[in-house]
Amino acid sequence: MKNRVITVHGADVSIATRHEQDYISLTDMVKKFDGGSALIEQWLKNKDTVLFLGVWEQLNNPGFNSLEFEGIKNEAGRNSFFLSAKKWIDATGAIGLHAKAGRYGGTYAHRDIAFEFGSWLSPEFKLYLIKEFQRLKDEEASSQSLEWSFQRTLSKVNYKIHTNAIKERLIPPRLTMAQTSVIYASEADLLNVALFGLTAAQWRQANPDLAGNMRDFATLEQLVVLSNLESINAVLIHQGLEQSVRLTQLNNIAIGQMQSLLGNSAVKRLASVGGKSGKTQG
Repeated sequence: MKNRVITVHGADVSIATRHEQDYISLTDMVKKFDGGSALIEQWLKNKDTVLFLGVWEQLNNPGFNSLEFEGIKNEAGRNSFFLSAKKWIDATGAIGLHAKAGRYGGTYAHRDIAFEFGSWLSPEFKLYLIKEFQRLKDEEASSQSLEWSFQRTLSKVNYKIHTNAIKERLIPPRLTMAQTSVIYASEADLLNVALFGLTAAQWRQANPDLAGNMRDFATLEQLVVLSNLESINAVLIHQGLEQSVRLTQLNNIAIGQMQSLLGNSAVKRLASVGGKSGKTQG
């Protein structure tokens, strides 16, 4: 999904999709306040902020480094204490904050955290932020996004089937987490290449200014085919076929299904309202 923008008290605030969640630009939120981006680091320096961020991560992030968090928490509040979003992320593996470069660069935060930051900036600003955010979500729940969200959800369900097949058939015992991640990523890219013609890394390299990933920019037809490919690849994995053989079969299936869907006037009508990737190929 592309970056969306809401206007809060005269400031245009970007909202990006990350980990299937809404992340709000803290950098945009402070544009109308004296101090600008320095306010973000000032907020992060507060001990209460560190405690809040730590609790949020513990509730939402299984990979959160609690040991590093304890060290940061003990330092918070001292005059010499300094904490940036990047330092917090690098030290703890946090997912609630995100620092990014490019056209929509800056510091982003999960909506829960962004609302907390808005309250620190100004209770009035927070209320306007929540009001405009809710208006955006209401619009996205209209007919435009219902079809797209349904297919995205379908894709996620079949993704579980796909990953279970990988876990059962392709991952030998006693592999490290890093080695296991490589196998999962390789199979995800198998589907990407079969459908979109390029890997996730190649898409990011070709679209450095776009938030999200190639699947966030998929058309409705592509999401339908993707959900089908995940189920089919799971079957092929259980059959013991090599990856190169599966790629050829999946690519042929993707081509045939896309041709069929693009010829279906009903699906075309939905696609004209749903996801619109077109030029980005994914």
